[in-house]
Amino acid sequence: MSLRVYNTLSRQKELFETVAPGKVGMYLCGPTVYKPPHIGHMVGPVIFDAIKRYLTFKGYRVSWVVNITDVDDKLIEAAHKQQTSIAELAAKYTGQYLKCLEDLGIDTIDHFPKASEHIAEIIDMCRRLIESNHAYEADGNVWFSVNSDPRYGTLSNRAAESQEAGGRALGGSGKRQAADFALWKTAKEGEPSWKAPWGQGRPGWHIECSAMSMKLLGETFDIHGGGMDLLFPHHENEMAQSECCTGKPFVRYWLHNGLTRIRTKLAGGQWADEKMSGSLGNVVSARELIDQYGPELLRYFLLSTHYRRPIEFTDEVLENNRKALGVFDRLWQRVARLCGKDWDHGTADMDQAANDLLAGEDADFVQRVLELKMKFMEMMDDDFNTAGAIAVLHEAAGAVNGFIEQNALERGGPGSDSRRGAVVAAALTMQKLGRVLGLFRFHSPAASAAGQDQLAEALMQLLIELRAQARQSKNFALADAIRNGLTQRGVSLEDRPEGTVWSRTGG
Repeated sequence: MSLRVYNTLSRQKELFETVAPGKVGMYLCGPTVYKPPHIGHMVGPVIFDAIKRYLTFKGYRVSWVVNITDVDDKLIEAAHKQQTSIAELAAKYTGQYLKCLEDLGIDTIDHFPKASEHIAEIIDMCRRLIESNHAYEADGNVWFSVNSDPRYGTLSNRAAESQEAGGRALGGSGKRQAADFALWKTAKEGEPSWKAPWGQGRPGWHIECSAMSMKLLGETFDIHGGGMDLLFPHHENEMAQSECCTGKPFVRYWLHNGLTRIRTKLAGGQWADEKMSGSLGNVVSARELIDQYGPELLRYFLLSTHYRRPIEFTDEVLENNRKALGVFDRLWQRVARLCGKDWDHGTADMDQAANDLLAGEDADFVQRVLELKMKFMEMMDDDFNTAGAIAVLHEAAGAVNGFIEQNALERGGPGSDSRRGAVVAAALTMQKLGRVLGLFRFHSPAASAAGQDQLAEALMQLLIELRAQARQSKNFALADAIRNGLTQRGVSLEDRPEGTVWSRTGG
């Protein structure tokens, strides 16, 4: 199957063809570490972690870079307000960011370059741009001349006049045109600075990413990602300065994820969805969300929307995602009851077991699971459609549950023993595909089914028996109170012909 990705530069889906056969260089803009990470900082890493996992699944060798911006106006200002050093503040929030990534299972990033460690590359890039008349020095500052690049604006479809200087005002800086942007800024007292041919100073924001990405991935690499809010001016400026410096295409495919939106109550009592941002004061702490909802649910939530669409962040949406994720938890538990608590230690998924199973009476079920696997890959090959891929996993869960019920496997129906092998193979296939997205990794199916301690199991069986007795005596109010009380505490009951079973809801 051929992978096609939506390229922001061409505004259409394109066949994915890498610079070097079999290899992928991928860069994602990371945070400016002047404040604690919020959920918006996790969106890109979760999405591109899934993208890297899928590319690896397809056989590519992927090198993924996420930068840390530790030289910036906002960081300098925050350190001054908190009466601490810039290095200490950057180290503090970098540590918090990396811990959130770790807790969310984002463990496929290969490099975390810091701007402060690439000053030599930044100075060299400034020099090359000056020598080629794409930049100029004035009063210790170095400016990129936007008019020197006839292609400027092609990425964002924005005019040069929309350019913002970015950061602090640079009075008396010798800037020739309003659209020109800073590559190097002369230092003020108390600010971090490095020696350059133009005097003491520090880099501008945009050139940091260009220098770091090209140092680690080459002058032309495959994928550059980031939020839609970075498209202009940041990515537009990155592309302009990089291509003017090297004379080569900077990036083959620009991928931009939608922004996180949150529902906010207005003064008049009405509700409105608005972009989540620090400037609006409506950000939600990543640490608090991970602790409250757990990594599995947050990953599922962020991947349940196509990456180019906005992510609607509300308690209601999270709760709906919790219920949807619970479908898989209940299926793993059901398979464990049917096939043994160690079923997930098996090695034969549906691909491996297909030759034997297709020759048996359950060939239709086997074929259905294999078709759903192909459908999963078709979704991911269509611009990394994780939302569609998750929908396919739900189809597969329905197929497995239906197969169990139609053949009365839990009641020892005909051929139950041999058919359990098909159930395990199907469930292992779902596990394998889910892990391509980074799902189903935070606890094993066996632990989900068998991790209840004996006391909890005994107490639940007692409540189930009391509820059954209440129903037999037509005390429906008590029976409903038991069910509702358990539901409020994250426990669901499911009445089946063979008896009532319980499970913890997803999350």
